Amino acid sequence: MTNSQHTTDMKRRTFLASASGLTFSLALGSAGMLGTAAQANDSAFKVNAWITIGTDDSITLMVPAAEMGQGTLTALPLILAEELDADWAKVKAEFAPPNPKVYGNPHPLLNGGQASLASVAVAGYFKPLRILGAQARLVLVQAVATKWNVPTTELTTDKGYVIHAKSNQRISYGEVAQFATLPAELPKISDGDLKKPEQFKLIGRTDIGRTDVKSKTNGTAQFGIDVNVPDMVYATILEAPMEGAKAENINTDEAMAIPGISRIIPLPFGVAVIGDSVHATRLARNVLKQKVIWNTTGAIAATFDSEKSKKEYADKGIDPNAKTMEAFKRGDSNAAMVNAKQTIEATYWTEHCYHAQLEPMNCIARIGADGLSAEIWTGSQFAFLGTVAASGILKTTADKIKVHQQLLGGGYGRRIAPDTIAQAVVLANITKQTVKLLLSREDDMAAARPRPMTHHVMRAGLDDAGNLIGWRHRLVAENVDAIASPPRFQATGGKDYIGWNGLDLPHYNMTDATAEAVREIRGMRVHAFRGIGAGHNKFAVECFLDEVAQAKKIDPLAMRLQLTQHDARANSVLREVAKMSDWKRKRNGRGLGIAFSDYHGSLSAGVVEVSLNRQTGKIKVHQMWLAVDPGLAIQPTNVLAQLEGAAVFGLSVALIEELTIKNGAVVQSNFHDYPVLRMSDMPEIHTKIVKSDAPPTGMGEVGVLPVAPAIANAIFQLTGKRLRALPMSPERVKKALA
Repeated sequence: MTNSQHTTDMKRRTFLASASGLTFSLALGSAGMLGTAAQANDSAFKVNAWITIGTDDSITLMVPAAEMGQGTLTALPLILAEELDADWAKVKAEFAPPNPKVYGNPHPLLNGGQASLASVAVAGYFKPLRILGAQARLVLVQAVATKWNVPTTELTTDKGYVIHAKSNQRISYGEVAQFATLPAELPKISDGDLKKPEQFKLIGRTDIGRTDVKSKTNGTAQFGIDVNVPDMVYATILEAPMEGAKAENINTDEAMAIPGISRIIPLPFGVAVIGDSVHATRLARNVLKQKVIWNTTGAIAATFDSEKSKKEYADKGIDPNAKTMEAFKRGDSNAAMVNAKQTIEATYWTEHCYHAQLEPMNCIARIGADGLSAEIWTGSQFAFLGTVAASGILKTTADKIKVHQQLLGGGYGRRIAPDTIAQAVVLANITKQTVKLLLSREDDMAAARPRPMTHHVMRAGLDDAGNLIGWRHRLVAENVDAIASPPRFQATGGKDYIGWNGLDLPHYNMTDATAEAVREIRGMRVHAFRGIGAGHNKFAVECFLDEVAQAKKIDPLAMRLQLTQHDARANSVLREVAKMSDWKRKRNGRGLGIAFSDYHGSLSAGVVEVSLNRQTGKIKVHQMWLAVDPGLAIQPTNVLAQLEGAAVFGLSVALIEELTIKNGAVVQSNFHDYPVLRMSDMPEIHTKIVKSDAPPTGMGEVGVLPVAPAIANAIFQLTGKRLRALPMSPERVKKALA
């Protein structure tokens, strides 16, 4: 596939080295022939098939992305079923194996890689799946035309049937699968061959629910933590408190005396406990925690204290000689600032955050008898990266690692990292047993891959007429790409796609604007977090924009509407959320705040209504309104569900979530000292989709972004005091009020 505007020519079982990185093959076969069976079947038509059409009329799609509550197992099959004219009741989904050459995502962010991140599954696979569905439909039509000796132009399709109206005949896809054969070359599909939106029968319907919900509500859904396989032993790990820490003086006698414990294994990443039950390994782990001494001589993080380091971050924020890298530039902000008649300045902070996924990290690993192959059972956002890690440990190749993908009990970026897979493979390789590794919540948190702590220095300039003529943003933070994506970090010369996301201003009409970053190296295992860099960068941008509006003596909404008047989509979501919230109506004892955000093509705007207990410092969010433009909504009800869920996540991060670091180690250990949002603190959330002609974009993260700045802006309207740090904990609020 060259691009979305050109004719696509895809040959059966042929990998085209193009932007798509996809091999489209169509499997026609016996009833019940699913993807895993297809992999083992000798038929060339089965290998790496995307579609299997069974003689029982079932249609199975291999889904190349993980399911972590975002609806992938429904949305991707729905796209294909639309062009195939399938009977949705007969469509099934199965996880595809990790094989980017076949199942890679053509989205520019992944460029043919196969991973579930950044809300790009629907955006990336939308066009290829439509083409595949259209090709499959034409193959079926051509097979029937040949059998019935009628022109293909006289045949139509609907709900899993090929129909010949003239003779009043119809035949199901399953029946066609009994005699159809694949042509040497699949039909060519152009944009004109695909359905127009007004022809959609499945896409956009509000009565089609997510297929994974039933199993998750009746208890039959299987997550990684639920998997059991024969002859396995259990493992847990007392995780090293930081990268590079080594366990010393390990007294294992007391731990080994616990019934059911078979081995204690010191490793570079911690101390592993092997036993015959979760209970036994947990008891032994707790005993070891009291005995182990950690040597942190080789750990960069050993001297890092998140509170004490703030002065150093702040100094870098204003140091003209600090080493900076340009993240975004439009015009000449330096010259503009020199000519400014009024300069506004402010600094913002965000703390480390833990993913707090409900399901602790886990993995089952079994090494093959040859010592060069392995089977893995886990829920991963990046299973292929897991196969790379596992193959490196076994000194083999990634194709020798078979992954049984499970549902994810929360990802948020944490399950991109392959560390748990690597640990399980190491233990299975050492013990020569099938190992089920399950971290305790305490070790899950100790081994956190947090969002980085960030410091932002903001400057803006106004001219005589009060026009915004210059904008400068300096970010001081650890570089996430350096840890989470070293190849990209090296290829870009040290830039940080993850951490810098959201520094640019694509929808605001600012003539002269610059964003730059100072890299801190503190040894923390920072990683992608829901919303990635936009989560902290948009907080600074949108709060500071309100400060500029105050200096201009203009309503914050009016300023944003001015800045987006050239951008219809951005302007529309702002107008819609203002209408939803009745923006101009004053509320006694409550404040309103607004914020806008963009994320990988999706646009969102939010308004919150808050009150404040001045004695305790606790913020109460009563109402939240969110408008989103996700392009074409494949499943509108799921779009709104994702928007609401992301807002809840963002609310928790904005108000209470904070990891503190002392001597390189996470201080918090469980939810008693790392609280997350409780039901009693839930506001009423009102959501709406703003329609546009844009192609579908992602929904997993854009709802997080406007929440925190909208709350901070609402508190200013209510109290006249600025909250410039996340989380907006009661202690910080009281300090700001003082």
